Parts: sequence; structure tokens; C-alpha cells
Amino acid sequence: MARRASRPSTFPKRTYLFNRSVRSAPLRIKRASAQTLHLENGWNVLDASGGAAVTGIGHLNARVEQAMIKTIQSGLSYVSSMMFDTDVTENFARFLVTSTDGKMSKAVFYSSGTEANEAAYKLALQYHATEKANTEPTRTIFIARDRSYHGTTLGALDMGGHKARRELWERVLPHNTHHISPCYSYRNLQATESKAEYVTRLKNELEEKIKELGPQNVAAFICEPVVGAALGCVPAEAGYLAAMRDVCDRYGVLLIFDEVMCGMGRTGYLHAWQKDGVAPDIQTVGKGLAGGFQQLSATLVSPKVNDAFELGPGSGAFSHGHTFQNYPLACAAGLEVQKIIQEENMLQNVKTKGNRLFKLFKKRLGEHPNVGDIRGAGLFWGIEFVKDKQTKEPFPADMKLNFKIYEKGLAPPYEVHVYPGGGTVDGINGDHIIISPSYNITDAEIDAVVDRVGRLVEDFFHTLDVPSVPSTP
Repeated sequence: MARRASRPSTFPKRTYLFNRSVRSAPLRIKRASAQTLHLENGWNVLDASGGAAVTGIGHLNARVEQAMIKTIQSGLSYVSSMMFDTDVTENFARFLVTSTDGKMSKAVFYSSGTEANEAAYKLALQYHATEKANTEPTRTIFIARDRSYHGTTLGALDMGGHKARRELWERVLPHNTHHISPCYSYRNLQATESKAEYVTRLKNELEEKIKELGPQNVAAFICEPVVGAALGCVPAEAGYLAAMRDVCDRYGVLLIFDEVMCGMGRTGYLHAWQKDGVAPDIQTVGKGLAGGFQQLSATLVSPKVNDAFELGPGSGAFSHGHTFQNYPLACAAGLEVQKIIQEENMLQNVKTKGNRLFKLFKKRLGEHPNVGDIRGAGLFWGIEFVKDKQTKEPFPADMKLNFKIYEKGLAPPYEVHVYPGGGTVDGINGDHIIISPSYNITDAEIDAVVDRVGRLVEDFFHTLDVPSVPSTP
């Protein structure tokens, strides 16, 4: 007997959780195995997005489980970071620093990407205000990019340039960040310019913004080497990161790379900036750091920033901290996850399987009239949807198209989890989904992802009342 693809009702059951939507309850997962989420209602959902680009080695791993049990049995699942540390936190910090080939020199662990970016925000301010030999307390302004997202606390949200995410909170945000254009060639590359000329234009825009604000007032510039949730896996063009590095160095502005979503192997490099060989002054990582086995993020600092604290005239103390900072149990999980990724050569698998995924998606959906762009790196791919392929006109925001695709995909006959995103074009309009499966995905699983997502997109737009656009003669 065929299984009926029933959808959850508005109020499916009584819940005591204050969910993201208090008028509906999420679908309940009973267990997970490898790449599959097994739901209470009988659906078996292929996790094609690793949650929110979190899962790196699948949903179940005995080695990580044992590493966590060992830490718990030692009685060191929690210690106060104010006065104590543990071997596992030190070992994980050493692992991260070593993995940057000396480009970063210290690491501190938090519980979320938002916390890591909030720490980076405060770190940049304190660096300029009290720790340098030539202190510059006037450097309090940040520069970020439109359609960026750096977290949900007020400081991190202020750095983000995503209108829809900021809108409710505008009246209480610090308004301490100015925004410039993202590196987004699909929509912003002019017909008459080369990619190199486009990068130069963006470089000049950053420089002009610093001059406009006054170099003595700008603390840092923050960007994602590959933009995640806000734009849907848009990688920086060749030479862009180096151009931003050059401008920041020229004006004494710190360069912060937010790799919370794109880092820790997601692009095929442990650190996304390693592809271009351009290191930041401060780096944040999260999501894939512990692969979802624990909540964990980190802020990494360069020798320049560390030396200002360690050798400078200030207190040498970073005036910031959290109760669960350097949490040993999370670090035990994270260190084991990263060892597995390294020992099983998963970064190479990310590159080869990512290349296969991209080619198959281009073949399956590249000519679809409502697929505007397929872009990304490694196992981090975005599909942007358009109403008109020729003009790149987006669907109106009130259609909530990205979420409808996501919701439809969870149910049979697709049973696939993708990560939805909106505001791609201007912070309000524009839709995309993200495909970001685990690093140990197989060819067969890649084929299944492409088949399920392909059918989902094709069926969704087939039943959507979208006027057909004639092709160019």
C-alpha cells in the first residue's frame, strides 16, 4: 500500500517548546543514520544540506561518541575558563592554529557562530583602543557587505547587511557598520567589464568608503570568502580577497573573515581562504567545526593581533567571555571530527564529489527556465531561482518561494532536505536553496541528491503558474 504524503497541520500537536514559529511545530525526527533523517511520521529524508551546512561526517559516528564519553568519564565535561583549561581544549587550539601554517596564532572556543563573530567585533575594537602601542580609540566603525549575515546578537546583526533579517531590530541596532557591494558577479558584473576589472571596482569601493568615513575611524572590514545563507554560496572572484587585504593593510584596518558556514572543509579546503592564500587578521569558524555533534565555534587571531595583546602596553586581557567558553566536551567532539576528516582524506572527497555534484546539477537544471544560477565550491552549492531567466527578474518576496520549495521537498516523493534562503537580490526579494551534504558522501548519494532535488525543482515550477518566457532567437 502506497504511503500517503500527509503534511503537518498548522497545530500538529501540543508542544512545550517556544519554536521559531509558535503557531506550528516542526516535524519530529526520531533518529538519524549517515545521510538520512528518519522522521516520526515515517518519512526518510536525505539530508542534502547537512542541516544548515553543519554535518560533515554524517549523523552517527562511534569515534566521536567515544571521545565525548571519555571526556565525561574524566569528570571534565565542564570547567570554568576564567581560571582553568584542559588538555583537550589546548590540543584542539593547537590543531586549528597548526592547520593555518602559522597564519593564525591563537584560538578561543564559543558555542555558536554568532558568538564567534560578536567576539571578533569586540576584539577588533579593543585591539585599536587599548592594546596597540599607538592606540587609536577612534577606530570604532566597521565595514561589511550588503546581503551578508554574521549572526543574531545585536552587534553581529549590525555587521550583517541583510535587510529582511535586520528589519525588526533596526531601531535598537548600534548602527556602527557601513555596507558596500558584495562580490556577486552573476548580478553585478557589468557587460563591458572583465572579472579583473570587476574586482578592481570593488577594491576601489572599499577604499573610497574608508576615505569617506575617515581611516582613523574604521576598525575592521568583515566578509565571507564564500557567502553562505544570505546569497547562497557565492564565492569570491579570483583576486578579490587579496584586493581587500591590500586596502585594509594600506589604511590600518583589520580584515575579518567569517567562515562560520563556508569553513572547516566545506569548500574542499580546511579554511576557505587557503584557496587564495590570503589570511585574515581575525577568523571565525563554526557549524562544521564539530560537525553537529556538539555546538561549537571558534575565533582565531593572527600573530599581529595576538602580539598587540601579549606584547602591547594594554592589560593583555581580552575583555569578553562566556560561561561555556572553551567547553571541553564540545572541543573533544570537534577535535575528533577534524581528525576523522584529516585521516580519511575527506577534503579531497569534498573536491571530487563537489565537482561531480556541480556537473550533474548543471546538466539537470542548468537550462531550466527558472534556474538563474548554480554556483559554489566544494560541497557548498547554491541554486538561485528567477521568474525570468533573461532579465534575471526575481519572484516577489511575498510568494515565499524558497520556503515552499524547501517544504515540498521534505515530503514524499522527494524526501530531501535543502537549506532555503531569501532576499538574494536586494535583501528582500530573491530566492535560493543551498545544497551542502556531508564530506563523506558517496557517488551513489550524490546521484540521489541530484535526482531528488532535480525532480523537486522541475515539479515545483511545473505546477507553479509562471508565464513562459520565449527564448532568444
